[in-house]
Amino acid sequence: MTRSSLALSNLRAFVILIVLAFHSVLAYLGSLPAKQDLFDSPPYSWQAIPIVDSERWFGFDLFCAFQDVYLMTFMFFLSGLFVWPSLARKGSRTFLSDRFLRLGVPFVLAVCLLMPIAHYPVYLVSAVDPSWTAFWQHWRALPIWPSGPQWFLWELLVLNALAAAVFRYVPQAGELLARLAASAGERPGRYFLGLAAASAVAYVPLAVIFTPWEWTQFGPFGFQLSRPLHYGVYFFAGLGIGAYGIERGLLSSEGLLARRWAAWLAAAGGGFLLWIVPTALVMEDWGKTIPGLQIVAHFGWVISCATGCFFFAAVFLRFGARRSRIFDSLSESAYGMYLVHYVFVVWLQYLLLGFALPAIVKASIVFSLTLLLSWGATVAMCRFPLGARFLGTERRALAKAR
Repeated sequence: MTRSSLALSNLRAFVILIVLAFHSVLAYLGSLPAKQDLFDSPPYSWQAIPIVDSERWFGFDLFCAFQDVYLMTFMFFLSGLFVWPSLARKGSRTFLSDRFLRLGVPFVLAVCLLMPIAHYPVYLVSAVDPSWTAFWQHWRALPIWPSGPQWFLWELLVLNALAAAVFRYVPQAGELLARLAASAGERPGRYFLGLAAASAVAYVPLAVIFTPWEWTQFGPFGFQLSRPLHYGVYFFAGLGIGAYGIERGLLSSEGLLARRWAAWLAAAGGGFLLWIVPTALVMEDWGKTIPGLQIVAHFGWVISCATGCFFFAAVFLRFGARRSRIFDSLSESAYGMYLVHYVFVVWLQYLLLGFALPAIVKASIVFSLTLLLSWGATVAMCRFPLGARFLGTERRALAKAR
């Protein structure tokens, strides 16, 4: 395994830790309402934050705000890296079949089986009849089928299908994206500006029309109205870098991006301020007295997202190319952990509601137990052929992409 591949494998392990931490602290945000909305009451805000605890810490708000800016975008970018080599090796038909088994089937199983179990505690918070039968009646009466974090899977499947169509009908597009990525290793700043500009075109108009926070749901298919095109930009940026070769160019462990990680740290901090300051002013109604403040916040989000992605890539390329048995296992288990962790998060947050513990202590308990339980469950599932078939391992994907 090359140094870049090893760094990306360790980065995948780190990303799943951040996902688990993000969901683990949501119940303890300082900005949450005083009490939880009823299970049957629109707009069903518990889809975003299932459990609302009375213990709060504002530091979690800052942590989640930063993660919300870049994290899912980064996951789409990383997901695109190995798509073009896989298409070249398998062809579009076999690739799509594999993607359906890898993404589509787990999405259906997770939404139909795991999400009702994960959201049962939300119903129990205010339930008159706590039985599963009563919950199931209320669940079936909802106008939507909540999918939790599994929305990522169906959007990623759509983008993979689009990539397969491009490979089949416009094969030269991969070469074009690879050429755009070719100079990124020597001039990451210029590539950053191009990516941020494309992201702004994809994101800002939709953010103006729909606001940055608005979600919609059609059955189990939920998505944030301002971000689908933006996610597509980063997915195809990752596809282009993968088509050029992850061992060279932008993601070279010896490249300028890795060597200038400290500069990207400063850029990530500055980019976050460019977003959070105008956003905070808008939330305090300053947007009514300062023209264009909301637009400034939208462009700040674009910059913060790009700098956050570049910073974490740079740090792991510079320092993360070391073999670790723990990170190897985490990386291989990351996908399964993503599928199952939400059940453990919500149930643990619910079970801790009656304990008078500081928010930091509760969040630490939820994160630690969720990590152990979801990790252990994934390792156990992969011991069975069917589980290994659906979940796979990232180590194999990285090895094939060398």
